[in-house]
Amino acid sequence: MRPDLAHIDAWLFDLDNTLYPKSADLFARIDARIGAYVARLLNLDPVEARRVQKAWFISHGTTLAGLMAEHGIDPHDYLADVHDIEMDVLEHNAPLAAAIAKLPGRKLVFTNADEPYAQKVLGRLGLAESFEAIHDVHASNYAPKPHPDAYRSLCEAWNIDPTSAAFVEDMARNLAPAKAIGMTTIWVDNGSEQAPDADRSYIDHTTHDISHWLETILEQS
Repeated sequence: MRPDLAHIDAWLFDLDNTLYPKSADLFARIDARIGAYVARLLNLDPVEARRVQKAWFISHGTTLAGLMAEHGIDPHDYLADVHDIEMDVLEHNAPLAAAIAKLPGRKLVFTNADEPYAQKVLGRLGLAESFEAIHDVHASNYAPKPHPDAYRSLCEAWNIDPTSAAFVEDMARNLAPAKAIGMTTIWVDNGSEQAPDADRSYIDHTTHDISHWLETILEQS
């Protein structure tokens, strides 16, 4: 293990576009179902439903938060609906599974999605046995990344010392709160983040290929 990472005893991984390639574009399928859900709920045409959906995303952080705040919807029902997608674009990633297995310490998934969806994704990737736990949007009490409460709830729930934890994430903005509480941050720069901050001082490491990066640090001493 690389010396500057030897103190890490908890490895935290985002799910979507981090553990699988951005080119899979699962979110396009989810986004279409979100729009359809909003259209049905409010009896709107697709164009107006999308406008409302994006307004909630801006004002509340997620469409789910907007729906809960303004319409009191059941988050479990909503997430089961919008995550009911085909995952045929995902393939087993044996090199990534092997690299994660070699990491010393604990391994957890930290996602704004819910656990049933995360389990399906991990199963498709061949990572079903790779992680101790999944800290999902329910566990975060619906405070999504990058809300600071999401990171606090993760550390409290799993007894994680952030100063000895590393967080791997494709959205640069989600790394800033992690760095603020002492985590080591790894940005998977794959094009997911369309407008990263000009100040990237909160990013400790950058990679375009998380499997290769993990293999490299494991070989260094």
